[in-house]
This record gives sequence, C-alpha cells and structure tokens, in this order.
Amino acid sequence: MLRSGKLIELAVESFFPRRCVGCGKVGGFLCSECLGKLPRLLPPLCPNCGRSQASGIVCPDCRQRQTEIDGIRSLFRLDEVIRKAIHQLKYRNLKAISPCLAELLSDYLESNSLPGEALLCVPLHPRRLRERGYNQSGLLARELGKRIGMPVIEDCLIRVKQAQPQVRAVDVAERRRNVADAFVCRDARISGKQIILIDDVCTSGATLESCAAALKSKGAASVWGLTLARESYN
Repeated sequence: MLRSGKLIELAVESFFPRRCVGCGKVGGFLCSECLGKLPRLLPPLCPNCGRSQASGIVCPDCRQRQTEIDGIRSLFRLDEVIRKAIHQLKYRNLKAISPCLAELLSDYLESNSLPGEALLCVPLHPRRLRERGYNQSGLLARELGKRIGMPVIEDCLIRVKQAQPQVRAVDVAERRRNVADAFVCRDARISGKQIILIDDVCTSGATLESCAAALKSKGAASVWGLTLARESYN
C-alpha cells in the first residue's frame, strides 16, 4: 500500500512531469542523451587543486602557496547543461533535482576514491539561508551520504562572515579576501577524521580553502573538496 507522501508525489508527477533541464524531454531531470554530453573534467589535472593541467603535476599556483585543503576534485566544467541544472537547484527551488545530482557524485567516487570518513557541506551565512530557505550543498551532501553510506556532520561548520557572491569577484586575490576567516568550526566532532567537503561549484577554491582551515583548526585529519562543477577563473 502506498504511503500518503508517495501518493502526493505521484499526483504531482502526473500534473507536472519531470523534464530534462537540458532538452526538456519528459522522464527525468537529466535524460541519458544530455548526461552523455556533460563536459567532464578529465585528467591530466593538478593533483592539488584539480584544475586541468597538461603536465599532470602540481600547477604553478599551488607551488607558490601553502594550502590547508588536501585537494579539490570537480566532476564537470561549469558549462551548458550542468550549469542549468545547478542554477535550477540553487536559484529556482528545484530541490527535487538534488538526488539526481548526488548520484553523479556517487558514481564519481566509485571510480575516483577520496579519503573520507564523514561528509560536510559548505555552509551558507544564516541571512542567505533564511532568504533561500535551504542550502543546496547540504541537500547534495545528505543525498550523497545516503548513497555511499557515509555520515554527514551537520551544524558543525558555520559561516560567520557574509560577503558578496564569489562569482562577482574580479580575481582570485579578491575571492580569497572575501572568504578570509569567513568560517568557524564550533565543535570537535571532526577531530581526527578524514573529511570530504561538498559544494556545488568551485571557482578559485578560496571558499573550500577557508573551510578547510577552520576544520583543521579543530583537528580534522584531512579535508578534500568535492564539487559538481568547476568554473574557470583568471
């Protein structure tokens, strides 16, 4: 016998069928054809920041500075269909797409394992969370945790400084200034643990770096960033 929640879901589906965010085909949020066209980030990559790097060795930017984050990996270039999918999740209240996107993260980890004992998401500032009503990265982390059987530690990492969105920053230096000391880890649940930090998009890596610094200040053994997409930057 179907539960009431499932009946409501089926009723909604009958009136508002799921459509591919790429081509509009009815059936799911990402059809098989559009999935096959997603712009994957493939090796060679910088082993640290995860950007495309022809040599496959540490890129010049990473050689010039010491970082707290152990590495960053992203599945796709922020382009075309994946950009639309993330935009729908982040700004159009399409929370129902989060399981589909988390499945992509899960598939990636099956063939590209990262050291991890727990998942965390990059938090929003409380003001922005109230405005949006949800944290898209939190949705991804929870759905991913279900699929890979990894616990999600919530309400541990908090954002204490609100800045302009990183996409508006003119360069990497400004992005780093925007998020300097922006995050605080307020308890020791992550002490000694290998953490995988989930976000939707990585631009310069400054936000993930700032989060990693806060987590390691409370004893995290390692912090790897994992994002759906990567945006190019200057």
